[in-house]
Amino acid sequence: MTVSSKRPEHIALVSLILSVVFFGIAFFLGRWSGFFAVSAISWLILSSALIWLILCVQFHQRALAEQEKLDMSQLGKDEKASTIFQASGERAGLFAAAQRRLQILEKWFIPIFSALIAAYQLGLGLYLLKTILGGVEVETKQPLLCAIGMTAIAFVCFLISRYATGMSAQPQWKPLRAGGSSLLGIAVLCFALAIGLALAQFKFFIVINVIDWIVPILLVVVGVETALNLIFDIYRPRLKDRYSRSAFDSRLLGVINEPGGIFRSAAGAIDYQFGFKVSQTWFYKLLEKAIAPLLLFAAVTLYLLSCIVVVAPNEEAIIERFGNPVNDANDVRLAGPGLAFKWPWPIDIAYKYPTKKVMELNIGFKAEQNKASYGPLLWGKEHYEEEYHLLVASKQTSVSSDASAVPVSLVMAAVPVQYKVRDLYSFIYNHNEPEKRLEAICYRELTKFAASAKIEVDNEADLEQSLLGAGRSQAKNTLTRQIQKAANEAGLGVEIVFLGLQGLHPPPEVAADYQAVVGSIQKEQALILQAQAERNKNLSALVGSVEAADELYGLVARYQRAEDVNNPKDVEKLGNELDTALEEAKGDIFKTISESQSYAFEKETLAKATGERFASQLKAYRAAEDIYKRMLRLTVLEEGMKNIRKYVVVADPNDKQIIIIDVQEKLTPSIYDIGGLEESSE
Repeated sequence: MTVSSKRPEHIALVSLILSVVFFGIAFFLGRWSGFFAVSAISWLILSSALIWLILCVQFHQRALAEQEKLDMSQLGKDEKASTIFQASGERAGLFAAAQRRLQILEKWFIPIFSALIAAYQLGLGLYLLKTILGGVEVETKQPLLCAIGMTAIAFVCFLISRYATGMSAQPQWKPLRAGGSSLLGIAVLCFALAIGLALAQFKFFIVINVIDWIVPILLVVVGVETALNLIFDIYRPRLKDRYSRSAFDSRLLGVINEPGGIFRSAAGAIDYQFGFKVSQTWFYKLLEKAIAPLLLFAAVTLYLLSCIVVVAPNEEAIIERFGNPVNDANDVRLAGPGLAFKWPWPIDIAYKYPTKKVMELNIGFKAEQNKASYGPLLWGKEHYEEEYHLLVASKQTSVSSDASAVPVSLVMAAVPVQYKVRDLYSFIYNHNEPEKRLEAICYRELTKFAASAKIEVDNEADLEQSLLGAGRSQAKNTLTRQIQKAANEAGLGVEIVFLGLQGLHPPPEVAADYQAVVGSIQKEQALILQAQAERNKNLSALVGSVEAADELYGLVARYQRAEDVNNPKDVEKLGNELDTALEEAKGDIFKTISESQSYAFEKETLAKATGERFASQLKAYRAAEDIYKRMLRLTVLEEGMKNIRKYVVVADPNDKQIIIIDVQEKLTPSIYDIGGLEESSE
């Protein structure tokens, strides 16, 4: 053997000891500080320690086998011992015990240990993922001290991985590549975690949160890869004196550990496809040499693009410098719509928010996803996926009501609240979750307002305050002011743009009862309004207007009180005023007074005329008593028989002549009658 296995054995042993030490440091440091990522990396380091343990045993057994071969070769040179070792191959094999143990180790025990490592990585990775999904909040402390520890671990792991990877270039030491790849992955994650812990000192936890997920996912992926490699090794043909890659030697981490292998594999595939040595052309060699600068230039360009912030027309951005949004002049670093420039990440970090956009909170209900609800809000139907009940005060007027019942009612409140961000700094930094804070304020103010609001009403005045009626408009303005006041006191920096109370309605189960109550109240109000209209009609017809009737009623009341107290002066004064008011009144009173005055004048005039006529008749009677009587009798006959047909018969009382008179009325007179009329007319 030209190459000894003692050197890789020593490297594996040192790496094993350091991995165990690093596991203890990371584990206890993570438990003490409360950072989940630090504890998770400790379990990743332990998986690397298991790999180094197998490598240590493997190289130790190889060293024993090499020593055994060396001893056998030295004995073979001895002439006295040559007859023993040259007898037969079987007898010589009896003395190669270390080599047989090495073969058994590489054939059976290394695959078994690979399966155990895969089970460990899969089980622990899934356990860590379950812990993250559990979302247990733990208080963290001392991020800078943890960052220093992670930096030290990353530095040592990087040195060992580079050294072990360099040694793996020897064909006999290729198993060291598995340990070098695992330590390099740990070094990269520890370095990234150190940066994240340093940023956590400035309350920037994004990097740590990402690493919290990366470590478990990496354990699961590497565990799956190890299990698949173990299965593929069962069906892969083995060639004598040719290196067989172990199942725990991760190809994924090998890409990071030896990036040059990617180009060699790609070059071999291209040569195979094109049928000639494409990898030997000048273009490919130029590309191979320039690929690193090009990738570096692209990475630097992408990094410098973080200096530019594009703010949309409806947005504003706050720029934090090392976690502080305020500059030296105590002014907020605020960027309006357009392009803004800043220092690259992570020195400056921009947070954009749509301050000009009207946003909406659903208070009292949970809307269905991907479903627009623009239909009518009917009381007897459910409108949303989930609606919450609201307690409101209730007035018990029923005699049969239970005295122990709580005077409250239940209504469903679907209240959309629309708002805009007025002060972005207050909205972001005064509260950790400003949307939830505003939502809690809306629920609190709505509950307080509903506790003093009215649902059932008995008169017109209360109708203007009912949440299910005309009182919504006033309630909307009042509730908007209260929510805005509470938001200002909490320092949220928002402006309430709109609040809708159209979604207030009773539960669908009792909607019919509510509608019956509302219907009876409306009938009652209709009767009241009808009575008031009838009163106004009668008063207007009587006096001319309701106001004039009220004034006249007041004047009459004062006149009656003056009479009751027997105050002649006030009675006379009020009587004159009452007469004047009645004379000036319009409507039926004016008509009645006018008719009574006309009737009085008529009666007075007739009475006077009757008296004067009686005096004249008395004088005529005294002058000629018989003539007056005959004339009076004839006048009576003339007036009484004015419309009666009269026949005058002049005959001697002793005459026996019979006179027959036809008193039937003839509708068509005869020609003789017409002629007689003409003669008589002549």
